[in-house]
Amino acid sequence: MDPLLMGGDLDKSGEHVGILPGMANRHGVITGATGTGKTVTLQCIAENFSRIGVPVFVSDVKGDFSGVQTPGSPHEKVDERLEAIGIDNFEFAGNPVEFWDVFGEKGTAVRTTVSEMGPVLMARLLGLSEAQTGVLNICFRVADDEGMLLLDLKDLRLLLKFVGDNSDQYESEYGNIASTSVGAVQRSLLGLEDQGGNVFFGEPDISIKDMIRTDQNGKGIINILAADKLMQNPKIYSTFLLWLLSELFEELPEAGDPDKPVMAFFFDEAHLLFDEAPKALLEKIEQVVKLIRSKGVGVYFITQNPLDIPDPVLAQLGNRVQHALRAYTPREQKAVKAAAGAFRQNPDLDTEKVITELGVGEALVSFLDEKGAPSVVRRTLIRPPYSQIGPLENAKRDQVINSSMLYRDYKDAVDKESAYEILQKRIDEKALAEEEAAEAKAKEKEEKKSSKGGRKSNSERLVGNVIGSFGSKIGREIARGVLGGILRK
Repeated sequence: MDPLLMGGDLDKSGEHVGILPGMANRHGVITGATGTGKTVTLQCIAENFSRIGVPVFVSDVKGDFSGVQTPGSPHEKVDERLEAIGIDNFEFAGNPVEFWDVFGEKGTAVRTTVSEMGPVLMARLLGLSEAQTGVLNICFRVADDEGMLLLDLKDLRLLLKFVGDNSDQYESEYGNIASTSVGAVQRSLLGLEDQGGNVFFGEPDISIKDMIRTDQNGKGIINILAADKLMQNPKIYSTFLLWLLSELFEELPEAGDPDKPVMAFFFDEAHLLFDEAPKALLEKIEQVVKLIRSKGVGVYFITQNPLDIPDPVLAQLGNRVQHALRAYTPREQKAVKAAAGAFRQNPDLDTEKVITELGVGEALVSFLDEKGAPSVVRRTLIRPPYSQIGPLENAKRDQVINSSMLYRDYKDAVDKESAYEILQKRIDEKALAEEEAAEAKAKEKEEKKSSKGGRKSNSERLVGNVIGSFGSKIGREIARGVLGGILRK
């Protein structure tokens, strides 16, 4: 299969640069400062994949990627770039897209269940300590062992309360359950709900297969996640995308070395995935990135600085596009040096110097060759996209969303019986049993009291008879005498 055209070598006029489809599942990275052309590069790669029947997933954090759905428009600057690269027969074209949105506002609703997210990612999402994570793990184990589904946050919240209230029943089997840790996890859950967590936990949950589709012409669907609102909480954004990657890894069969990817996954603002991530999570990310290529999935990270990505992950990214970097501060100078050192050096190119001199739309590029080895770095002018640069008009976007069958399938949330309903029934039954026991005890006490009151001694009967005669003077005198004698004893 021919390389996917990305641009032209600026130092070798007329020589094109492209990605080999058979090496596209070896992952990649697009880096560069703001405004240097990363989004256009992403758009070019995505539509290249779509054209050869590869479905694509893109997180749209700025809200300006939706234009990939509609054809671009002629422009003199486009003509100039096409001429500079040496591209003939260029035709503008749109791409089949599916819009997704965790909040269900700018696309088909994306939901998952608490069970599918799992305790590791939920702990990261909630920002839990080691002790709090231990309590969360116990709750997930209890749910599994007792056959309770954890679908939404109310399931998990009530399970936490139930396990905490009945800790004496569980600690011998599962370990210590500190009430302080239970309370801390519950407070974190409330915070997650305030940030919209109750919207994307539930059913119907997304099937990954609905994102791996082609249209009637065989072009890969470009799945666009509206992430501008989701980005208001970066931890939710990054954890959610990591969950999607994990789901792809779990559900897809082994693909070996396909002639083209099964799917391409683009992770924008990738540094958020690694910020403040504990060691265990970083190891999980590294494992997923390393192994998911065998499922035919190519993962592409987009970020400003190559230092944002840990070395073990960066080493897995074979296809690299580096746009301009600034080098005013020591950290920026370190980033430039690191970026230059990540390429296979070209003897005709001073990579470290060129990185700071690149113009908008220019990039240093190295793609894997047919043997899987990185090519020498080349200064490349990125081609114009076939599709529109910038966002789609709202009316057109709404039309695309409303015409989607998936939008109708996922639109309305469903709340079926799960841990919340099961536990609430147990709690109600326990409360009823306690109430009935209390009533029986009170009744028994009353019966004992009544029984005791029916058996009077001879003295009590005498006093009663005497008091009954209070109506007469003689009776009153007898009563005073008898009662006085009793009280003095």
